[in-house]
Amino acid sequence: MTATVLVAGCGGSAGTGSSGADGNTLTLWTHNAGNAAEYGVVQQIVKDFNASQSKYKVKIQAFPQDSYNDSVVAAASAKKLPCILDVDGPNVPNWAWGGYLAPLDLSTGKVAVKEQLPSTVGTYQNKTYAFGFYDVALTLYSRKSVLNKYGIRVPTIDKPWTKGEFMAALAKLKASGKFSYPLELATGNTGEWWPYAYSPMLQSFGGDLIDRSDYKTAKGALNGDKAIEWGKWFRSLVTQGYTAQKSGKSPNDDFLNGKSAISWDGSWSAAGDAAKLGDDLAILPPVDFGEGPKIGGASWQWGMSSTCSNKEGAQAYLNFSRQTKYFVDFAKATNTLPATDAAAAQVPGYKPGDKFNFFVQEAQKFAVVRPVTPAYPYISTVFTKTAQDILAGADVKGALDEAVSQIDNNLKTNNYYTGS
Repeated sequence: MTATVLVAGCGGSAGTGSSGADGNTLTLWTHNAGNAAEYGVVQQIVKDFNASQSKYKVKIQAFPQDSYNDSVVAAASAKKLPCILDVDGPNVPNWAWGGYLAPLDLSTGKVAVKEQLPSTVGTYQNKTYAFGFYDVALTLYSRKSVLNKYGIRVPTIDKPWTKGEFMAALAKLKASGKFSYPLELATGNTGEWWPYAYSPMLQSFGGDLIDRSDYKTAKGALNGDKAIEWGKWFRSLVTQGYTAQKSGKSPNDDFLNGKSAISWDGSWSAAGDAAKLGDDLAILPPVDFGEGPKIGGASWQWGMSSTCSNKEGAQAYLNFSRQTKYFVDFAKATNTLPATDAAAAQVPGYKPGDKFNFFVQEAQKFAVVRPVTPAYPYISTVFTKTAQDILAGADVKGALDEAVSQIDNNLKTNNYYTGS
């Protein structure tokens, strides 16, 4: 979920990168150096592709996630981008606008693009630049025994909690004196977690990070009445003692240890939570704060650099990788939800009727991709600081007005990301 400002100026070519010394060797970059399970799937696909034909050969270079984006920026500046690379979904428009990525033709893959969750396909200006094998979903976790003990209705996807129900539940749990904080929001996390976790709440209130009608201003969306209402509510969670201004390093531990009653966390925690809590684990939909439940969409995806000298070979690899078995392998390796129904049917726990199919339904019904604009990395940074300031007690309207001013200035400075 990392968002980094990769391009500070206007768009354009990133250079004349090559596919390899002999023209038919394609370099692939991935952020998975520190993730053995996911990296293993990448290695398997590359091995299978190389064995399937003799025209091209793909070679992998893996980076730690923390340094990956910086490596891409440096490579673009030196005109040494690889042919194939992965990209965090929200960054796709920025990388496409900046000349890092080329549009893809995925028509020869065995899995059709239309079969994927929309949030797993990276587009910009009506062109496809990337695709992912999986997504993740945010959700609320609790214990059935706790909800029953305090007479709190168990919400469903078809009938989630309203804001009133949610706040009444938190009040009951707080009054019990049994929990350090009734709600765990993982506020100790940093970076992209903040817009990923909390802007869907803003959107459920009726606000947004930017006016999506033309992506030329944040005014009204981020500082209108609905956004101000969200900000005041967000701060009230701290002032009323419902959540910590800054949680610990392992917020999920507080939920599993019974220090919090409800946790706002990702689908990636489901298997571990279920292993500890068993049938007592309650997986709940996000709250409807007025404009329907919302969660963020898009995770890591794959694309082709615009400077690749062998685009035919790069697209051959990417289309080869679009097989259901690889969608299944990625989902199993990463404890994520598969990007297609066909893959979900082959992943234990995610099949229709299984416990974790809940996340697939959430992604289908509630997912909102982060703003599809090259400005998103900057917006992400501004929102993160603004939300942190609000939680710390800053004047809500003043903080949101300042955020809008900064975002709008960035949009104007970059000619609204429409060209040079």
